[in-house]
Amino acid sequence: MTILRPIFYLALLAFIIAAPFIAPDFRTQLATLWIFIILSMTWDMTGGQMGYNSLGNILFYGAGMYIAAVVGISIAYNVGEYTNAAGGGIYKFTDTQYFLGMALGLIAAGVLCAGIAWVLGYLLFGLRGPYFAIGTLGAAIAAGELVSNWEWVGGGQGIALPVFPGDDYENAKLFFYYLFAVTGVVLFIFLRWFYTTRFAAAINAIRDDEEKAEAMGLHTLRYKLITWSIAAFFVGIAGGISGYQLIHFEPLETAFQTINLGIFMVVCVLLGGKGTLWGPIIGAILFHVVKEVTWNYLLGWQWVALGALIVITVVYFQDGLMGWLARVKPEWFGERVTEKPALAGEPAE
Repeated sequence: MTILRPIFYLALLAFIIAAPFIAPDFRTQLATLWIFIILSMTWDMTGGQMGYNSLGNILFYGAGMYIAAVVGISIAYNVGEYTNAAGGGIYKFTDTQYFLGMALGLIAAGVLCAGIAWVLGYLLFGLRGPYFAIGTLGAAIAAGELVSNWEWVGGGQGIALPVFPGDDYENAKLFFYYLFAVTGVVLFIFLRWFYTTRFAAAINAIRDDEEKAEAMGLHTLRYKLITWSIAAFFVGIAGGISGYQLIHFEPLETAFQTINLGIFMVVCVLLGGKGTLWGPIIGAILFHVVKEVTWNYLLGWQWVALGALIVITVVYFQDGLMGWLARVKPEWFGERVTEKPALAGEPAE
């Protein structure tokens, strides 16, 4: 097993690198898959590992879009003039301005989204259970409405970012695919280490019994704030990359899409299995495949199909695919399976 594990990870890394060349017609869909994977893994940090089910993580995705855009634009132009609908100006960015603005924007998106999570956490972590979920959803909806009425960042019309340098659109697809992939791989490596630490044991204790964890001396609020801030950091970066990939985005339908992407990330985790490292990844892959198939071949019925998927998951796979596999194939997860000892006078099996 110790020999096979590094071989598996090397093969997986090789596949990630080769994927856009193996399926060149699906590069955009593969990049979208990485968005689902990143958002699912970050949601599971609080929802699966810590027991705080958020419906508002899309807030950090949308905030990351706008923060990255504003920082990137401000490298070369006045943001208010650039986003003014009546401005009518033609704004050109050099290659240096584009990539420098993107790099600084993504860093700012991650850091500031982590800060937003920290501040919101002080207000929301006093709530528990469904009240916390509703509170985070309300914060995400409020953020979308606030930005849609903020003329300095374009209001309801959104922001149009510069196009990727060069005339080859395929190069742009490759660039954003690998940018998402690197973010996802870094997040996976971080979580693989993070879930082995005493800090992870502490947030698991909060999930299992928060009152008992506090009685044992854990500063539960601090653990919750740090965990949610780390998740927001990666979500903000993913949102910033998405903004540059889309070129144009607006607040309610693209950035703070609570009805679509805000729910999708939760469904991915439920489908794969909460509180596991691989569950959100497997769930994101399965969900993305189902979503693409239904959107292409069941147009008009796609929401019915996704609703049926959610119902089947909740009713028959409450622990997700990983939980179901752990029950039917425990040996796959390193659990020793022994024969039931024969009682006196009974033949051994």
